[in-house]
Amino acid sequence: DCETTGLDVRTDEIVSIGAVRIEGDRVVTSERLELLVRPERAVSANSVRIHRLRTQDLAEGLPLSVAVEQLLTFIGSRPLVGYYLEFDVAMLNRAIVPILGLGLPQRRIEVSALYHDFKFAQLPPHHQQGNVEIDLRFTTLLADLALPPREAHDALNDAVMAAMAFTKLRHVLAL
Repeated sequence: DCETTGLDVRTDEIVSIGAVRIEGDRVVTSERLELLVRPERAVSANSVRIHRLRTQDLAEGLPLSVAVEQLLTFIGSRPLVGYYLEFDVAMLNRAIVPILGLGLPQRRIEVSALYHDFKFAQLPPHHQQGNVEIDLRFTTLLADLALPPREAHDALNDAVMAAMAFTKLRHVLAL
């Protein structure tokens, strides 16, 4: 998971990166990566309200290129699991492509898509024919799967919650 200064992939910056390993059915929080990244510009008040990281909190953070190298070492060739992973990968690829010449090649497993499939399969057959709205909010997903929430908009916490949701969904979907 990444925390960023905003939602614009072209102009906003990564301010923190969090990752954990999943081994079988276990989320191995003892094997984690938690990095603060020093942005090039000051962090806006709106951004601070969301992830609680101020410019002074990030002053000793890593340069993005160093943080990305540490992330690449941590993840290796393993698949990436995340909640709305596409945004995080797009933000990371902005930094990775200049270094490697290509973006993250790992297989991606989207937790919200797994949850959608899980909820869709529970619908009566006559509801499966039309457009049915399924609430994909992270808090809804965690509550429905009886998983303990952690403080959101913290890269490591969000990574842990996505990993817990993945391991639970993998069981209920028999993946």
